[in-house]
Amino acid sequence: MPIKMKELPELERPYEKLEWYGEKVLSNAELLAIIIKTGNKEETSVQLAQKILNLNNLKSEGINFLRNITIEELMKIKGIGKVKAIQLKAVGELANRMTMPNSLKKIVIKEPFDLAKIMLEELRFQKKEIIKIVMLNNRNEIIKIKDIAMRRH
Repeated sequence: MPIKMKELPELERPYEKLEWYGEKVLSNAELLAIIIKTGNKEETSVQLAQKILNLNNLKSEGINFLRNITIEELMKIKGIGKVKAIQLKAVGELANRMTMPNSLKKIVIKEPFDLAKIMLEELRFQKKEIIKIVMLNNRNEIIKIKDIAMRRH
C-alpha cells in the first residue's frame, strides 16, 4: 500500500517544507507537487511530479521542457487530468512572462541588438518558429509586440 502524504513527517511534506525552509530548498518534483496538489490512489503528488519530470527526453534542457510540453502529453500520466495539465501550462507561461521586462513602454530601440536582448528570453526555449511584429512610436519606443505567425518544427 503506497504511503500517503499525511503519513510523511511534517517537515518532509512540500507545503510544510516550503513554509519552514523556503522555496529554494525544494526539489523540482516538490515544487511541481505543490502545483498539482494531489496524487492518486497509488501515488503521492511528489511521485506524480517525478513522473512528469521523467518525461524530459533532453536532460540537458532541465525543467525547461515544461515550457513546450503539451497538455495531451501531460495527460498521458495516470493522475494528471486536464485541470492539472492546464495548471502546469499556466505556471510555465507565468515563468515565461517573468523573464520579460515589466513594461515594454519606454524601452527605446536604438539598434537591432536592443530588440534581440528583449526577444532572446522569450524565444530561447521555443520549439517552433514565431514571426512577430514590433510596433514602435516615433521615438523608437516599443508600443506593442504581437505574434503574427507560428510554425512547428
